[in-house]
This record gives sequence, structure tokens and C-alpha cells, in this order.
Amino acid sequence: MEPDLALIRRGCPGVELRGAEHLCRSQLDRFQAALAEGRPITVACTQEAPTFEQEGEEADLTFVNIRENAGWARQGRDASAKMAALLAMAQVPMPATPVVAMESQGVCLVLGRDEVAIDAARRLAETLDITVLLTGQEDVQPASSTPFPILAGRVAQATGWLGAFELVVNGYAAPIPSSRAAYRWGTPRDGARSRCDIVLDLTGGAPLFHETRDGYLRADPANPAAVLEVVLRAQSLIGEFEKPRFVTFTDSLCAHSRNRRTGCSRCLDVCPTGAITPGKDSVAISAEICAGCGSCAAVCPTGAARYALPPAEALGQRIRAGLQAYRRAGGEHPVLLLHAEKGEAMIEALARHGDGLPARVIPVRVNEATQIDLSILAAATAWGAAGLRVLMPARRPEGAEGVLRNIETLNAVTAGLGLGERAAAIETDDPFTLGDALAGLSLKAVWKPDEALAIGAPREVALRSLRALHGASGSAIPALPLPALAGFGAAQVKADGCTLCLACTMVCPVGAFRSNPDAPELSFLEDACVQCGLCAATCPEKVITLEPRLNFAPEAREPRVVKREEPMPCRHCGKPFGTRSSVERVKQKLAASGHWMFTDPKRLAVLELCEDCRAIEATTGGLDPYAGPTRPDTRTTEDYLRDAQRANQETKH
Repeated sequence: MEPDLALIRRGCPGVELRGAEHLCRSQLDRFQAALAEGRPITVACTQEAPTFEQEGEEADLTFVNIRENAGWARQGRDASAKMAALLAMAQVPMPATPVVAMESQGVCLVLGRDEVAIDAARRLAETLDITVLLTGQEDVQPASSTPFPILAGRVAQATGWLGAFELVVNGYAAPIPSSRAAYRWGTPRDGARSRCDIVLDLTGGAPLFHETRDGYLRADPANPAAVLEVVLRAQSLIGEFEKPRFVTFTDSLCAHSRNRRTGCSRCLDVCPTGAITPGKDSVAISAEICAGCGSCAAVCPTGAARYALPPAEALGQRIRAGLQAYRRAGGEHPVLLLHAEKGEAMIEALARHGDGLPARVIPVRVNEATQIDLSILAAATAWGAAGLRVLMPARRPEGAEGVLRNIETLNAVTAGLGLGERAAAIETDDPFTLGDALAGLSLKAVWKPDEALAIGAPREVALRSLRALHGASGSAIPALPLPALAGFGAAQVKADGCTLCLACTMVCPVGAFRSNPDAPELSFLEDACVQCGLCAATCPEKVITLEPRLNFAPEAREPRVVKREEPMPCRHCGKPFGTRSSVERVKQKLAASGHWMFTDPKRLAVLELCEDCRAIEATTGGLDPYAGPTRPDTRTTEDYLRDAQRANQETKH
């Protein structure tokens, strides 16, 4: 490597930078001297991290890779600005991730179809509390002894996770003790329940859970190596365990449903593991089931679901620090490569066996590529990233719809502002294909970077960043259309059909629709609208339609009056009690119903009175609320017999 320390110092002001060529061996004394100062230390080497950690067991150490990520490249001589960016990003601390505790007592249910399941159970019997459940469809020779229960049945329903599985078994039966060449089963029954900590599935059939479900192990019974692997894994699943709480969820912000009307279902549509289930007003996210793909946080329009490993706000601060350091060190037109763990191996292979990353491509490690929300893409672009590339496997991962939708949304905005498309996904497992895709980029940042640190919920950060990009682009376009489900837009109301029933204000989860407590008035705040559709689904007049768009006009940040009417005065006392349009609409519906109670105009006129005068009219105005149409006289059996006798007499005469 040939780092320019002067450029790196320029990019990282306020940081004491010390150079070395052989810090882990012949120059180890320099590292020990730095340890003696008792300050936090960032070491620009990850290969020898164990050596440095051993020397400084109690020290505050951070490690960053500037070799494979920057120096080992065909353009390595020009990569000092990128090294400054990598070092600056490493200085931004990441908050601790909350954890979820799970406990397993070692109760294991082995599902199988033949002797393979019984052999696996024997291996586990010394470690775990075993029960075997066979399908009963194949002949299985009874064991000479039964150190664990062997039963028959089929799983009809399965829920839970490590330490808390519950299965419903139909056709549950115990073996008949006199079984000889093959198990014969007793009388089956349905609805048996099994509670266990671990499920080992060796049936070879359809999986009960997603492959990421903790505590659920599955292998093809025809593959001995795979069976042995899951048996060894099962032996270790006893005790207390912790996993990251990948997503934090605020149910009060969720726009899923109100009053039995479904609105936003974006997270439900993309979650691959079944960790999200619908509830009464909000969804519920099971931290025990969640596998951490982050697709729910990537598509959540309100910020109810937020990724926590790390949070978008912390990741944004790291990206901003890197872009600023890159520019201070003289770098131009940076491109961010957002990648997960497997991307590190590809970057290393490209550095060791190929041309390495271009000097202006800054790699940014994330936990999962599918966690990337619009706020990250929009903020990075506003901060001066000429391009954004998201590295994903060639086989598109489950839950990728969210990040791809966010890329589409950003490109719709940048293209609409005349800046061209700035973001894309690179879907490959080949490092050289990755290198070719990055080497051919010619994107340039032609706008002045926004220096402000956008803080707040991801939606607020995205909106502010896109507006900053609009201002920096010099575009005069007041609004841009967006793809469906983008999370920004207007709810258009046909004012002529609106009766100011205000049902939309009662179901809007973000307060985009608002009422005036002092007058019949409906207003709408476009900046708050998340396009959940609850207003359109609830409106009894069906006069609300959604329009996905991004409105840059200042009016979008202020409530605008959609419909206003003068209050309708009571016909008797003059007290305002409603709106004329709503009263007239109710009268029309009742008159059109054909019910006898509303055929008399006097009864309909009661609706033009306030609640007090309406009660007075009903009691003193001669209006009997229980009066009905004239009823026929009551007829008895004697009346019918008399009529029949008269008819016979008339026939004789």
C-alpha cells in the first residue's frame, strides 16, 4: 500500500494519525506505547486483530480494513481519500443492540418416518429429553428396548421457537406392546398437543417453519451427513441463549388497520419468516422468530418498525462522516457500496486476485442488504454520494422487495429532478463480476452536498434529504409522481361528494386528515400521509383516492382545507348541530329505503332539529315514535270457519 498520510490527516481532522509498516511484529512497541496513553485506538488492520487484542485486553480498540478495501487495488495509489473515509466511519460509535433471551431445557421432539429418526434419537438421548413421533406410514421394526417414547402421528399445526414450541398432532397413537416385525399402533386420536424446546425434523416432507427458526432443525433423512450435522447442532441447544432484537416496534405508529379496515400491509407482505402477524389495530412482530432480514423496517412508511443492528440513524451518521472525510481529503464523486457479511469475502477476493475496488468506491458494511430503507439511500445521495450500489447474492434473498422498492423510489426522484438514476442493486456471487460492474461507473455528483445531519425517524430523514436534493438540483418541478407503495403522497378528496362525516379523521393513524373542533371543516396535511389507504377504505361516500407523489411545495408542510361548510342551524332554536350536506344525505338514504317510518315527510323533518328539540318534538309535537301503518284486524279460527261456512252456503244457492 502507498497511503498518503497528509491527505488522510486532512480528511480526519482532530484525530492523531500515526503510521507504521510492521506494527504487529517489529514495530509492536509503537502500539504498546499508544496503549500506555489510555486513549481509544483505531487500528487500520483487521488481519492481526487477535494480536492487538491480546496486547490490549482492557483497551478501547476499533479495527478497520484499509488494505483489501482500499490499498490493495489497481487504483491503490489514489485511494488515500477512501482510506480517510474508512477511518472516519470507524470513529462513529454504533449503539448497543438489545437482545432477546431464550431458554431451552433440552426437551426435544424428533419427527421422522423410519429408523433414521430412531437412530438420531439414540445419539441424542444421553444429552436431551427425547420423544420420537413417526408418521406411521412405513414399517419400522420395534426396538428391543425403549429408553424414550416412540409414538405415531402427524403434525397438524406448529408454533413457537427455541424453548417454546407447541405442536398439535392428529392421528396420535402409542405402539401396541405386542408389535412384532413392525410397529402396530393403537387407536388414534386427534388434537394431541406436544410442548418442547427443540424440534428435529427428519420426515423429509414439507418444513414446518422457515429455515431460520431458532430451535427447528431439519435434514433429508436420505443424507447421513446432513442428519449427523443437525444431530450435533441439537446437542448444543440446551441452556440459556441470546439473540439480537433486530427490529424495534412501536405499535402506536403502525398503520395496519382501524375499525376492522385493513390499511398498510407492507411488512406482512415482505416478511419471509412469519415473524409478523396481523393484530386489531397494529401488526405484532415476534422478536424470537425474527431472523433479522430487516425487510419490514425497509418498507415501513411510518417508522413503527425500525432496524436496530445498527439503527438507520447511526448508520446514516457513519455514512455522512465517511463522505465528508472523503471530500476533505480531495476525493471526488464517491460511490457507496452497501454490502453484508458475504460481501467482505468478495471484496477480499477481488483485492487479492483482481484489480480491487476502484478508488472512489467506498464499501459500507451493513448487517443485511435487505435492511436498507429509503432514508439511507436518500440521505447518502443528498450528502454527495454520486452513486449507490447494493450488493446482494445472485439468488435474490427473501425480503429483497423492500430495498428494491426503495431503490426504485430514489431513482424516480433523482430522474425526475434531472439527475439520472443513482442507485442500483448488483446481484452476483462472483467478485470479478462485482469489479466489472463498479469499474464501469461514470456517475458524477453535479449538485452541492448537503452538510446538515438529518435526525429523527427514517421517514423524516428521507423527506428532508429528498427536499435538500431538490433544492441542490436547481429543479423547479413542484411535485414528482412516485411508484405505488412509496409511502409519500396525497389523498385526494372529491369535495362535492364529501359530507364531512369525518370518518377519515378517526382512522388516519398519522393525523394527515384533521377536523376543526370549532367548525364543520376537514383539512389534510400531505407531509404526514403514508398512503396506507385506511381513509379510502373507510370513507362511506368513497370520495377519497390515493396519489403517490413527492410534493416539494411549501404548502405540503401545512394543513390545507379540503371541505368546509357552514353549520346547519336547528329549525326551531337555531342552534348549530351539524352540516346541511350530511343531514340531507341521511334524509335521502332514509327516504329511499322505503321503510314505513320515513314515508311521512314530518318524520324526516325531525332530522333538521338539534338533539334537544328533536326530543321535544317527539313528546309534545304530536309525533308518536311508535306509531306504525294501519294494521289489519286480528282474525281467529272462528272467523275463518265462519267465512268458509258462508262460502259453502253461497255455492249451494
